Amino acid sequence: MSLSPEQERLAKIFFPYNWERLATALHDQMRFVHYTNADAAMSILRNKEVWMRNASTMNDFMEVQHGLNCLTAAYNNGQSGKRFRDALENLFAGITTEIEKTFNLWKQDIQTNTYLICVSEHEELEDNLGRLSMWRAYSESAGVAIVMDAAPFLSPTDALKAYSIPVAYLSDLDFEREFEKIANNIATETEFLMSQNRELIADLVFRSFKWAVISTKHPGFREEKEWRVAYSPSLDVSTQLQKDIQVIRGVPQTIYKIFLRDIPDEGLTGIEIPFLVKRIIIGPSQFPLVLYQAFCDLLSEAGVGDPETKVVVSDIPLRR
Repeated sequence: MSLSPEQERLAKIFFPYNWERLATALHDQMRFVHYTNADAAMSILRNKEVWMRNASTMNDFMEVQHGLNCLTAAYNNGQSGKRFRDALENLFAGITTEIEKTFNLWKQDIQTNTYLICVSEHEELEDNLGRLSMWRAYSESAGVAIVMDAAPFLSPTDALKAYSIPVAYLSDLDFEREFEKIANNIATETEFLMSQNRELIADLVFRSFKWAVISTKHPGFREEKEWRVAYSPSLDVSTQLQKDIQVIRGVPQTIYKIFLRDIPDEGLTGIEIPFLVKRIIIGPSQFPLVLYQAFCDLLSEAGVGDPETKVVVSDIPLRR
């Protein structure tokens, strides 16, 4: 599946930050990495599935709320918000009222019923050590980092109804500047946008608001270089994801499972473990060699050839 020239043009207008980051990731042949504990990493490899968790269970207690606060301030109070509303009204009279009503109806659902998988951009210089801040935050007593090919995350497919988005680390002022870019894009592309269906434009604006809420994070977390795979079951129902209830750290909670198997007919390939997993980094631990052997065996069980060449032990001297 690929975007048409018209779809690309619309994406550049309404999602300029996401589009620029996507282009960079593709150009750089980026890899992503998922930092987790050894138990969770073993479950991913053995069961060939990953779990999407509710945004409210993430480490940052302001997940989603920070983005909503930024959007509300920019839209209602900032000069960029007025420019944005004026540009939309110049396209279709009354459309801002429609968008506001729709967004307000869905606002609580976006906050409470969004499910995420979080990964980070992985740099070559981190291949043998990993990233210290991530080991500290996510690895618990025995951490494992799963380094993956980013291409499947970046494919333009609707197969899962779950979509990859780069996190934007923005203050209120930073957010307003990004918001103004969209307002300027709409004003510049007035003729093209007026040739489009009114409902399509309203939906694109609504989705730009939704993604802004889900993907905007406090700038203090910038070093995480995070991307998210986000699923909104109330808005886009998937027939491929499996709903389940699991106990995680003593808390029973709803999750959605993504099965690591290709769906080539719908443009999703490269997510099976032998193709997806490029490297395993064993984090600072009391038993690093035991973990090394276990994950070599797990990769072998998953069909990965020469697993010993793909598992490394980080020697960061982090005391637990």
